Parts: sequence; structure tokens; C-alpha cells
Amino acid sequence: MSKADPGVTANLNESYPADPPADCALCPRLVQYREDNKRKFPDFFNGAVPSFGDPDAEILIVGLAPGVRGANRTARPFTGDYAGNLLYPTLVKFGFATGTFKADPEDGLRLKRAMVTNAVRCVPPENKPTGAEVRTCRPFLLSAMGALPNLKVLFILGRIAHDTVLTSLGQVRSKHPFGHGAVHRIDDLVLVDSYHCSRYNVNTGRLTTEMFEQAFEKAVETVD
Repeated sequence: MSKADPGVTANLNESYPADPPADCALCPRLVQYREDNKRKFPDFFNGAVPSFGDPDAEILIVGLAPGVRGANRTARPFTGDYAGNLLYPTLVKFGFATGTFKADPEDGLRLKRAMVTNAVRCVPPENKPTGAEVRTCRPFLLSAMGALPNLKVLFILGRIAHDTVLTSLGQVRSKHPFGHGAVHRIDDLVLVDSYHCSRYNVNTGRLTTEMFEQAFEKAVETVD
């Protein structure tokens, strides 16, 4: 996706970097929670988590926010808590990553043609960002998208991330309802929805490995 592309790119805010600084101070509640976590967990990263992946990515995977013992600890999205256990092996299986995921940022995992990010970059209390926090972080998501010249597909994990992406792109959410495996075409982008690969969704059977892979395959079909 280049600066010359119409439609979606017109909404990008290029005044923001693709990743906020680790000590981003834009959301007072999240800053306070980060400071609390620094006292409780001084060995954790405890900062705004940067995106992870290939700068030539064709697929951008968008989650909601870091987990306190996951990316907030390790500084890599979906690393350190359960969600990465399904996401990253799926990327390896479909050829969008190399190496073995070991829930450690030093595991040598490398993404190919894919990048992973979150709609909100700082860990929120109880894993629930407020609407204001989602809005405040939105320019970073747009800039992350704008920084990927080959971007074709957004693979979106969960309803809140789905709604955030649509609003970021200036779309009416009712015209693009969330659904597992749903595909939405917006100008030069394709959006593919999936239930979030959280421990809760997997343990309750709401999301199975087969379901997740089937949804991701729809994203792959768009770029291959």
C-alpha cells in the first residue's frame, strides 16, 4: 500500500510513528497501570509494545492489546501468554514464519510477509481498554498500516479489534459485521475476521485450531 493509493490511505495519519515510544504517556490510566506493574514486576518490559514482523509484510495481524504477563512482559506481541501458542505455529504452518515458537522473544522466530500488532499498545487493566484509549492509540495503528508498502490483508482477532480497524478506516461498522471467517473488502484492502486466539476461546471450544487455520487460509488466499 503506497502513498499514491486511493481510498484507505487517505485516512492515514503520517504525523504519528508506526510504533509509540515505550514510555508513551498519552493515556493516563494506562500509564498509571504501567507504573504499578513496574513496581510489581520490575523485570517485565512494562511499556508500549512495538509491532513484530517483516517490514515487507502483505498480511498485518491485529489483536486488541498486550497481556500483562504476555507482551507486556516480553515486549513482543502474542508472546508469553497463551494466545501466541495458536497464532505463531499457524504462521509457521502456512509459510509466514520460520523457526519454532517458544514464547520467548529470543526464540529465533522470524516472520515472512507478515507483521503482528495490537490496536492498543499498552496493557490495560483486566485486558479491557476504554473507548478513549482505543481512539487515542488509533493513529499508531494507521501509521503501522501506512508503513507497510505491500500490505494487502488485515487478519483481525476479535470483535473489538475488528471495530477499531473499521473505525480507523472511516467505515460504518454496521456495513461490515464481525464474524469468524468473514471477509470484508475495503478499497485496496481485504479484512478477514477471526475469533481471538485466547485461552478462554480455545478452552471453551469457541475457537479450534481447525477454525483458526481456516480463517487464516482466507487471508493467505488473498496474497498468494
